[in-house]
Amino acid sequence: MAVTAVSLAAAVIAHVGLTSPAASQVLALTKTQSDAMNSYNEAVSRFKSVLRQRRAQIDSQQKLPDLPGQALYLARNDMLSTYKDLTDVLPSKIGRLNKFRIPPAYFDADNEPLLDEYGALFKIMQAPPANAQNSATPFKDVIDLGTAIARARGLDQANAEIAGRISLGLFFAETNGNQNIGNARSNTYKGSLQTGISENQIGQRKWAAIKNSIAAFDPALIARDSEEEKRAANLDRRFNHWTAVRDGLMNAHADLFLRIPALVKALPDSIDQMKVFELIQIVPSPTTAALRSGDFLAYKISDPTIMGYLRNNSIFTFGGVDRARTSATFREILDAMWLFNDKFERASQKFDEIQAQRVR
Repeated sequence: MAVTAVSLAAAVIAHVGLTSPAASQVLALTKTQSDAMNSYNEAVSRFKSVLRQRRAQIDSQQKLPDLPGQALYLARNDMLSTYKDLTDVLPSKIGRLNKFRIPPAYFDADNEPLLDEYGALFKIMQAPPANAQNSATPFKDVIDLGTAIARARGLDQANAEIAGRISLGLFFAETNGNQNIGNARSNTYKGSLQTGISENQIGQRKWAAIKNSIAAFDPALIARDSEEEKRAANLDRRFNHWTAVRDGLMNAHADLFLRIPALVKALPDSIDQMKVFELIQIVPSPTTAALRSGDFLAYKISDPTIMGYLRNNSIFTFGGVDRARTSATFREILDAMWLFNDKFERASQKFDEIQAQRVR
C-alpha cells in the first residue's frame, strides 16, 4: 500500500506544473520575462521535489526532520510568489479560476494537484496526539464560548454573537476547522487555537476570574466547562478542544471584544472583522495600538520585524512588489490577507448554519 501511495503521488506531481502556461510561451520574450519564467519553473520543480520527499518519508515511516512542514510551506510560497512575478511581466499568463480561490495572478490552476498533496501531507503531519480529547460539537463550542465571554465582558447579545462569529473565524484561520491538531511548522503552538503553553496558562487564569459572571446568565455552559475540566485532568489543556478554545480566546481576544461595536461601524464586512482579530494572533501589539488609535484603517506599520511577522503568515509574501514593501496601513494589510478569505467565508457559513438550527 505504501509503495502504491508513493507511486500515485509521484505520478500526480510529475504531470503538473512545468508544462502549464509558464512553459508554453511561443512568442519571443524579453530577458525580464524569460528570467521570470525560468524562476517560476524552477520554483515549481522545487515544490514537487519537497512534496515527493516528504511523501516518501511518511509512507516508508521514516523519522521526519524537525518542523517538517516548514520546507513545504516555503516551497509553496515560492511557487506562488514567482508566479505573481511572472504574471506581473506577462499578464497573458493569468489563467482560469482555481478551486482554492487563490487569485489567478498568483496561482496556475493546472497545479491544483500539488496543493491537494500539500494539504494531505499537512493533515498527516499535524494529526492530533493519541490522547487528544475531541468534541462532538467543535464549531458550536467555539461560538458558545466566544459569545459567553463577550457577554461577560459587557456586550449586548447582538454584539456578543458577532464575537461568536469572529471566534469561529479564528478557529478556521488557525486550524482550518480541525480540532486539537499539532503544528508542522512550530514546536510551540498547538491545539484548536494554536496557543503556546504560557498563553494557554494565562488564558486559564483569566477564565477562572470570569467564569462566575458567566454562570449567572449561562449555567449550562459552566456545567459543560466543569465536565471538560474533569475530563482533561492532567492533560495538556491545548489538546482538549473546549479548554483550548476557551483559554485561547481569554488570553488574546476577550479584552478586545468590547471594541466590537466600534469595529463593526468602521468595518461592516464580517470577513474584515475576522481578519482584525486574526491579526491579534499574528501581530498583537500593533493591532491593539491601531484599534486604540481612533483611525484603525489608516494606522501604519513600518517596523521591519512586524512586516516580517506578516510575511511569515502569508501577508505581503507573494511577488517582488509586495516583498519589497517597507510599510503598510491596516487597510492595506486587510486587503493583503486574501489567502484567509476562503477560511473566513466557510466559518461565516458554518456560523449561519448553527444559528439557524438554534431558531428551529
